[in-house]
Amino acid sequence: MPAGGGVTIDLLSRFKNVQVYGCDISDVLIQKALGRGVSKERLKICDATKTGYENNFFDYSYSIGSLEHFTEDGIRQFIPEVHRITRFSSFHQIPVSRSGRNEGWVKRIQSFYNNSSDWWLDKFKSKYKAVYVLDSKWEDDISCGKWFVCIK
Repeated sequence: MPAGGGVTIDLLSRFKNVQVYGCDISDVLIQKALGRGVSKERLKICDATKTGYENNFFDYSYSIGSLEHFTEDGIRQFIPEVHRITRFSSFHQIPVSRSGRNEGWVKRIQSFYNNSSDWWLDKFKSKYKAVYVLDSKWEDDISCGKWFVCIK
C-alpha cells in the first residue's frame, strides 16, 4: 500500500495474479515510483489516515517503515482507516526499541517512535481480532524490525 519509492510495489508486481496499489503523502516519492515504472493508475497521493479508498478495497495491505514517523494521533487515526479499507489482513514493518522500553519520540537523522512491541501491540489490538509479531531482518543500533500481522 505505501508507495515509498516504489521498490516493494515493483517487486510485488512481478506476480501476475497480484494487483498492487500504492499511496504516499509525498509527491516526491510518488514521482520516484512512477520513475520505476509503476503505473500512474495504481498510485495515489493521500494522507494514510484518510485514504479515500472504499471499504474492503484491498484484500491485504502493508506498510514498511512508515508508522513510526506518524504522530501518536496519526497512528490512532491510521489503524481504523487501514482496518476499514482492508478485507482480511494488514502487515506493518516497524522498528521497536532494542531495550524493550518505550523510549518515545527519538530525534536522529529521521525522527520516530522507538517503543516496545507491546506499545505497538496495544495500538493494533484496539481494532484487530488477532495480532502476531514476527522478526524482521531490519535493524540498527537502537531498534530492531518487527512485522505486525493484523488479522480482522
